[in-house]
Amino acid sequence: MPRLIGAVQSVSTTAALTTTFNSSGTFNPATATFDALVIAGGGGGGVESASTGVGGGGGAGGFREVEDIPSPGSPTPVTVGGGGAGAANTGAAGVKGSDSVVGSATSTGGGGGGGNAGVGNGGGPGGSGGGTSLGNQWAPEYNDSSTPTNGNTPPTSPSQGNPGGNRMNGGSNVSGGGGGAGGAGVIGGTASSPGDPGASGVGTGGNGAPSTYSGSDVTYAGGGGGAAQNIPQPQGGPGGGGNGGLYNPTGTNGTAGATNKGSGGGGGTNNPGAGESGAGGSGVVIIKEPAFTTASSVWDIRTVYRQIKADDWV
Repeated sequence: MPRLIGAVQSVSTTAALTTTFNSSGTFNPATATFDALVIAGGGGGGVESASTGVGGGGGAGGFREVEDIPSPGSPTPVTVGGGGAGAANTGAAGVKGSDSVVGSATSTGGGGGGGNAGVGNGGGPGGSGGGTSLGNQWAPEYNDSSTPTNGNTPPTSPSQGNPGGNRMNGGSNVSGGGGGAGGAGVIGGTASSPGDPGASGVGTGGNGAPSTYSGSDVTYAGGGGGAAQNIPQPQGGPGGGGNGGLYNPTGTNGTAGATNKGSGGGGGTNNPGAGESGAGGSGVVIIKEPAFTTASSVWDIRTVYRQIKADDWV
């Protein structure tokens, strides 16, 4: 008796997929869940307009590695946060960076660096906090490492960032560094005598954090360095943080945070003719999907039942 031969199903395996967004766009998920590295834009550095004023470093954008994000369907919008603007040398707080979002995962923009006294009460909060400027909320003691500008705001677990650095109550003019994904910004201000504790507070930006989502080990989200007078230029944190500016006869601008790393911009000064702070760096979203298998088609279950019952299925 003739027998119906079931169609041969071709089964294929799709390798794990990595999709990088350096700017906002649309994602078409191929799997029910995915993992993502979500980094927000970094905050801009600030400028203090007081005499020989120096501004705080910008905080890094929030850094999050989020697993098993439910696919919201296709197409899915992806938002990559831009970096916050820096400030002119006439004095202002740095601008907060913008958030990055994919599906249910959001990272918060980095806080702007502290500027004029009373503006933002030091650096601004965010994924990582901005550093405190010369005229804002001094630490009461040379060795006080208290950090008034909150990171990880709003809070996530694991933490998306760290606080910005405060500054010492005395000594040379140095502002606090912005917080980074891997560490707090360093307190600013050098003590007025060698015997004072905390004499090495040089306003360095906080360390960034590493990730292998791109396929390589890359460090992202370093804090911006605070601006300074009479000491070597404060450096941005590893991971692309901008360097702080210097108040000197010619003036040195703060530099921008690295693009697509969510790093903070360096603080600036009110040096006449130069001294602007650096803008924060834009963020990035990197999505990873697991390998999966697909078949060319499927048989209707009722057809399968009838053919098996009639012994016409092999």
